[in-house]
Amino acid sequence: MTAPRSRLARGGAATNARWFALVAALSFGVVVAALVSQHAFAMEPCPWCVLQRLIFVAIGVFAVLGLVWRGPAGSRVAGTFALLLAVAGMLAAAWQQFVAAKSASCNLTIADRVMTASQLDRLLPDVFEARASCADAAVNLLGVPYAMWSALAFVLCAIVLIGILRRSA
Repeated sequence: MTAPRSRLARGGAATNARWFALVAALSFGVVVAALVSQHAFAMEPCPWCVLQRLIFVAIGVFAVLGLVWRGPAGSRVAGTFALLLAVAGMLAAAWQQFVAAKSASCNLTIADRVMTASQLDRLLPDVFEARASCADAAVNLLGVPYAMWSALAFVLCAIVLIGILRRSA
């Protein structure tokens, strides 16, 4: 009776690994798309944009951790932290869309403070330096605001991560 359960547990870990790989690819892919938009199409980011990039990178790192740390405990730890980050990302994208995009300045907002405190804007300015105001960064892609595309990616990550956590319970 223990052998089938053991095979089932191994199968669940393999399935979770595929889902963690999807979350990592989506998270890092969104950052790559943002960098292409910035450097190839001159769409400069605001503090909320770069904060969301940082959140996507962190989700991707936890997804890679979930790939490496196999088993239910690894899936639960990596999945939980990545899910919390995805929720934070949804909130950041919503704030950017509904509040910050209507503001001429993002200075001294929580996004600006987090990015300044992290020093990433100085260490990796091509990735994490805010170069536009929130109002200037409010652009559309296919008629949909960039912040809403970001929110959609966070929602997709969250859905997959909830599935991983349910399988790991």
